[in-house]
Amino acid sequence: MNEETEQQRACGCMNSFTAFSGENGNGSFSMTKVRTIYLDRPMYKIARPIERPCEEKDTLTAPGLLQVDENDLFKHISAIIENRKHRAATSVNREITLMYWEIGQYINEILLDNERAEYGKKIFVSLSRKLSEVYGKNFDDKNLYRMVQFANLYSNAETVSSLAAQLSWSHVIQLLPIRSEEARRYYAQDVADRRLSVRELRNLISRKAFERREIANMELSEESAVPFNVFKDPYLLDVLGLKDNYLEADLEKAILAGIESFILEFGHGFSFVDRQKRITVGGEDAVLDLLFYHRILKRLVAVELKLGPFNAAHMGQMLLYLKWLNKYERQEGENAPIGIILCAAANREKIELLETDKAGIAVAEYWTHMPPRVEFEAKIREILTEAKERLERHKTFSGGEAVRRDIDYFLEPKDDEDV
Repeated sequence: MNEETEQQRACGCMNSFTAFSGENGNGSFSMTKVRTIYLDRPMYKIARPIERPCEEKDTLTAPGLLQVDENDLFKHISAIIENRKHRAATSVNREITLMYWEIGQYINEILLDNERAEYGKKIFVSLSRKLSEVYGKNFDDKNLYRMVQFANLYSNAETVSSLAAQLSWSHVIQLLPIRSEEARRYYAQDVADRRLSVRELRNLISRKAFERREIANMELSEESAVPFNVFKDPYLLDVLGLKDNYLEADLEKAILAGIESFILEFGHGFSFVDRQKRITVGGEDAVLDLLFYHRILKRLVAVELKLGPFNAAHMGQMLLYLKWLNKYERQEGENAPIGIILCAAANREKIELLETDKAGIAVAEYWTHMPPRVEFEAKIREILTEAKERLERHKTFSGGEAVRRDIDYFLEPKDDEDV
C-alpha cells in the first residue's frame, strides 16, 4: 500500500480522483488532482488540491455534482448583479425621461397651444415654483421649459419611448439646442451605439462631429467605393498633445499612445489591428502606417499619415496597399478594404479631379491644434459651404441630382451650459 493511500485512510478520506476544476481563459477546462475530506456537515465537502504540477484553485463540491470553482462562481454572480443594476438604472432613467416628455406635452396642449396661451405664459413661472417646492429643483422654470421644448421637438410617442430607453434626460438636454433633426438623430444614435457619457456627447457636439461627417460625405460621388457616414473631415487630433515641428513618426506614436481618444474621434465601429504593417511587392518592402478593422462594415481600413498637403502620389501608394490587403489579408465574408489618407492640408479640388473615392480612398485633413471656438466654427462653416458648392457644381455638370440633399443645420447653442 502506498503512502498516499495510508494517509487517506488515516484521515477518513476517499481515494483521490481527477475532476474538472474550472474553465480556463481560452475556453478549455483544466484538470486538478484532488482529495475529498468530509466535514461535520454531510451536505458539503471541500476538495483540496494535492501538490501536483497541475493548476491549483479554490473549489467547492457538492455530493453527486461536479466540482465548482469559487472564483468563477463569484465572477458569474457579480456579472448578474452588475447587469441587473444597469438594467434597473436604465429603467429608472427611461421613466424619468418619459415623465418629463409627458409633462411638456401636457403643458403644450393645455396651457400654451390653445386659446389660453396668454394665461398659460403668466402662470408658467408660478407653476414651476410650486412644483419645485414639492418635487425639488428638477422642476424649476428652466427645466420645465426644457420639457416643453422636448415635447415640441419629439411629438411621436414611439420615438420618445425608443429615445428614452437609450438616453438619459441629461443626454436629452444636450440635444435640445440643435436645430437639425438629422443632427439630433446622429448624436442620439452615437450615444446609443457607444454608450457615451454626457460629457462625451457634449464634446462631440462642441467639436461639430456631425458637420464634419457631412463634409466627408459631400466629397463622395454616386459611384463611390467609400461608404457614407464612415469618415469625417477634418479630424481633430489636438487630444494627442503634439508639439510644433513634430515628425510623422511622432504623430503615429501619439496616436498609438492615445488610441482610445483617437478611436473616439474616428467614430463607432473601429478596432485597432496593426501599426507599421509591412507589405512586400515584387521583392520591395513598403510600410502601411496604421491598420484598423470596421466591425460593422466588416472590412479592413488602412490609414496613411502625411505631414504635408495631399498630392497624387499618395493615392497611388494607398491604392497599392489596398490591392495587397485585398489579396493577402482579406478574410472570407469580409468586404473589400478601404483607406483614408490624413494630410495636414487637403486640396479638395485635386481630390475631386482624381476621384479617389471611386478607388475606395478617402482623403481628410487633420488638425493637431484646436482653434478658439469662434474661429473653429467659422472654419467649419467655410469648409461646409465650399463642400456644398462643389456638390452643386457636380450636379450641374453631370445633369443629375446631388448625392446629398442641401442641409442647413449649423449649431449655434443658446449658452455654454448646453453645448
